[in-house]
Amino acid sequence: VAARHSCSIPEVSEKQEQCVLRRILPPCVPECPSKQRKECAEHVFWWSALLKPLSYFILIGCSNVKQMAAVLLRRLLSSAFDEIYPGLTVELQTAIKTELLNCIQAENSSNIRKKVCDVAAELSRNLIDDDGNNQWPEVLKFLFDSVNSQDVALREAALHIFWNFPGIFGNQQQHYLEVIKRMLVQCMQDQENPQIRTLAARAAASFVLSNESNTALLKHFSDLLPGILQAVNESCYQGDDSVLKSLVEIADTAPKYLRPNLEATLQLSLKLCADTNLTNMQRQLALEVIVTLSETAAAMLRKHTAIVAQSVPQMLAMMVDLEEDEEWAMADELEDDDFDSNAVAGESALDRIACGLGGKIVLPMIKQHIMQMLQNPDWKYRHAGLMALSAIGEGCHQQMESILNEIVNFVLLFCQDPHPRVRYAACNAIGQMATDFAPNFQKKFHDKVISALLQTMEDQTNPRVQAHAAAALINFTEDCPKNLLIPYLENLVQHLHIIMVAKLQELIQKGTKLVLEQVVTSIASVADTAEEKFVPYYDLFMPSLKHIVENAVQKELRLLRGKTIECISLIGLAVGKEKFMPDASAVMQLLLKTQTDFNDLEDDDPQISYMISAWARMCKILGKEFQQYLPVVMGPLMKTASIKPEVALLDTQDMENMSEDDGWEFVNLGDQQSFGIKTAGLEEKATACQMLVCYAKELKEGFVEYTEQVVKLMVPLLKFYFHDDILERMTTMAAAESMPLLLECARVRGPEYLTQMWHFMCDALIKAIGTEPDSDVLSEIMHSFAKCIELMGDGCLNNEHFEELGGILKGKLEEHFKNQELRQAKRQDEDYDEQVEETLQDEDENDVYILTKVSDILHSLFSSYKEKVLPWFEQLLQLIVNLICPHRPWADRQWGLCIFDDVVEHCSPSSFKYAEYFLQPMLQSLCDSSPEVRQAAAYGIGVMAQFGGESYRPFCTEAIPLLVGVIQAADSRAKENVNATENCISAVGKVMRYRPECVNVNEVLPHWLSWLPLNEDKEEAVHTFNFLCDLIESNNPIVLGPDNTNLPKIFLIIADGVANESVKGEDGCSKRLANVIHQVQVSGELWTQCVSTLNEAQQKAIQDLLNTA
Repeated sequence: VAARHSCSIPEVSEKQEQCVLRRILPPCVPECPSKQRKECAEHVFWWSALLKPLSYFILIGCSNVKQMAAVLLRRLLSSAFDEIYPGLTVELQTAIKTELLNCIQAENSSNIRKKVCDVAAELSRNLIDDDGNNQWPEVLKFLFDSVNSQDVALREAALHIFWNFPGIFGNQQQHYLEVIKRMLVQCMQDQENPQIRTLAARAAASFVLSNESNTALLKHFSDLLPGILQAVNESCYQGDDSVLKSLVEIADTAPKYLRPNLEATLQLSLKLCADTNLTNMQRQLALEVIVTLSETAAAMLRKHTAIVAQSVPQMLAMMVDLEEDEEWAMADELEDDDFDSNAVAGESALDRIACGLGGKIVLPMIKQHIMQMLQNPDWKYRHAGLMALSAIGEGCHQQMESILNEIVNFVLLFCQDPHPRVRYAACNAIGQMATDFAPNFQKKFHDKVISALLQTMEDQTNPRVQAHAAAALINFTEDCPKNLLIPYLENLVQHLHIIMVAKLQELIQKGTKLVLEQVVTSIASVADTAEEKFVPYYDLFMPSLKHIVENAVQKELRLLRGKTIECISLIGLAVGKEKFMPDASAVMQLLLKTQTDFNDLEDDDPQISYMISAWARMCKILGKEFQQYLPVVMGPLMKTASIKPEVALLDTQDMENMSEDDGWEFVNLGDQQSFGIKTAGLEEKATACQMLVCYAKELKEGFVEYTEQVVKLMVPLLKFYFHDDILERMTTMAAAESMPLLLECARVRGPEYLTQMWHFMCDALIKAIGTEPDSDVLSEIMHSFAKCIELMGDGCLNNEHFEELGGILKGKLEEHFKNQELRQAKRQDEDYDEQVEETLQDEDENDVYILTKVSDILHSLFSSYKEKVLPWFEQLLQLIVNLICPHRPWADRQWGLCIFDDVVEHCSPSSFKYAEYFLQPMLQSLCDSSPEVRQAAAYGIGVMAQFGGESYRPFCTEAIPLLVGVIQAADSRAKENVNATENCISAVGKVMRYRPECVNVNEVLPHWLSWLPLNEDKEEAVHTFNFLCDLIESNNPIVLGPDNTNLPKIFLIIADGVANESVKGEDGCSKRLANVIHQVQVSGELWTQCVSTLNEAQQKAIQDLLNTA
């Protein structure tokens, strides 16, 4: 709401449009079908023929025709300007421009004049060339003449055009800056014409927004803000909230502009929000200014906590604005939240301000208010207090955690409140806290919470409360550790079964289903957490659940049926294939029947997404046996995954007619233009894409028949459109994840088919890495690309690919350094505080995560191409060297060293030509204060010894005392240091194994043996055990000791390694270790001596090794 302007345009239906067009088309132009008209490029002649008559009718038509002609002409200029206008004769172009300006001056109707001004603004927008020249100078002269005119209508027209297109001066803006400012100030001071003041304020706001990144300009125009605020106040009391909406946009897009008058802005917003004489929408918009600032300029707002504290009671007061509804507790159909209501707006504002400003600021402001509300005799206050607790949990997480015991005990009391809506709110608070504070919430309060929710679920007279208690139980069990839930399993299951049976009877007798829907999901959630422990209760539920799926076929039971399908598949996954198999055939037939009817389901049928997910779970349960069902499943799944979201580039006025309630979401692009996407169907699409990933992962070569059609679907999804939408992000991430999996599936078809598929996806993956703006999605794409390279190997990229990829990775590294500089600059900002630092740390973590993905891609290239890739790598060399400079953050040094580790491991001996850049930093990093850096450096020494070649010999010698120093440090085995220490131990082992001339092996070996086993770094543990086997098999006297006296110690090392899963039964190392054990086993006395030193767990580990290896 806040992002929209208040101007309204008439709705022009297809029928009206056809009628008007038929009247204004010249006789020689055939009527064009509506659908074809949209394809402007193919119908240039048809559209071109419209321009002149539309302009003409704007000038002389009757009122309705004028208005519709203006709307149609603006749409035409907005959607098809480049295809049509440049092809017109100069005379016709001039005539259109002249007629537009003439019409504005001659038109008496204010409404029509605005429509024509919109057309003029749209034409101006399109007539700014690439160099910023406005190719319609007459419109600028018209603006200057009109704004200075005595005719109020012309002043309005000039301001309206400037509001609609504040960039109208193009590259002359700087030249006219003082003139623009004088014009706006003069109009905002027009005491006789309030509409001029309002329009001038909106125009000023629009100009500020279009120059949001021009700090100097914003500062220069800061003295216009008091006039804008005055206009906000005046216009609100005249029933016009357009300037208030503009203020919200400034708070969102250019919050720093408000800094000089922030106190006044907040005071005004607070005053308007508190004024109950204003409409709810106006009060909510006023609150939105404060809430938006808490998100976009939190540090700035934290300096004005007194006013923020005054806004909190306003939010709470809105949350109390509830209507009495005697039917509420018995409602069986839940209506969507009324987002225009004060209660929902207040709750949302509280949630956002808590997240924006943080709990340290917000919790002290609100805690006392909530406590008072919870003691109020009016149920509405108690309800609002509990909902407020739900709302602030995420933002006040850290501060609430310390007093959670007090909060939970208090909230649980309200599960027995006399008013059902308060009990409902108590369940809501419990469910929300179970999510916000998981798993600590479950660990601390499992006994109290499960008991209270089960008791509330018995509230038969208030089904809506019952259902919400079940919903809270779902939240609780989803994040509950399995071992905590098991002691309650019997009690939970019995309660859920009793309620399910009762509600199934109610469904048959009365048709009520709300509680049953939630209980079915509760059963699914409990089974999902309990896993195999749910087996004893399987037969208690499965018959009833199958009965529901078989019989709940009416339209109003679609959601219940979908949730039951979900429940059956989750139970099947929980109990495992063996228990589920007797029912598998019957369940599959039920699913297949639903699948057969799939084409008859409406697009918004909730069963669709449940069905898609259920099939994927069945695939996990049945494994390869599921392959037989793919021909039935894949058609509808591909259809759902192929849903194309409706997207549009809209100006503000078109956006006015498209409601977010209809599933449209918008991003403001500036200059009164927005990008819109209709999100209907996107959830099902995202789910379907994730399920395709699941099939590829589970079935591997069994999915090969579908790889071609799936890859053709997935590759275009790598392009981003609107990543403000979480569903589209999920879809793109699924597309990225599918790429290496599809290649894996396609391998069975041979190298030619595999290569064709890779060529189809490679370009798109590289381009996506270069253009994807969302860091989470980008990291998934980069990870998948690296996996693909590893899978395809040497030769998978051509020169063009390498050139493009090199430029992209160079850009990512440069961006990494630039972002660090920007964060340092923010630390010098006057608004810098602890919370800002937390945000900067989060940003830094995101950046570092992308850096790890750059490292992944380089690793895949080095491991695939070996030293052939080094000439290409040199364009990145200096940037990687910059990462390991001593002054850089530890994460930079860690990942810089990891990249050089890969160079040494995969590109030696040629790697030595870069030794001057990394050898000394690597040796120095062995003693770094950061364990992550020490670990990367130690790994580098290990691969130097193993792969580096002769040139690295002196450096291996130099490294040994440094490595030993790290290992023998007092805290070397502390949790934070152990991985680095184990890499050092492994590196010492590798030097002794591969470069024994670099170290006194006889002196170091006894120490090395005393440091074993490695328990944390499984990869390095295998290296050390293989070396240990080498030494034992060669009868090394130092390792075995005189008369094999060291064997009990070796047994202990092996037993601990197996017990800690440092070695796995299926690898070659395990077989070698088992062979050592077998050799000892045959000499009875020595075997007894070795085994007697082991405890029970260690003896079992030795036996397991003998059994599996």
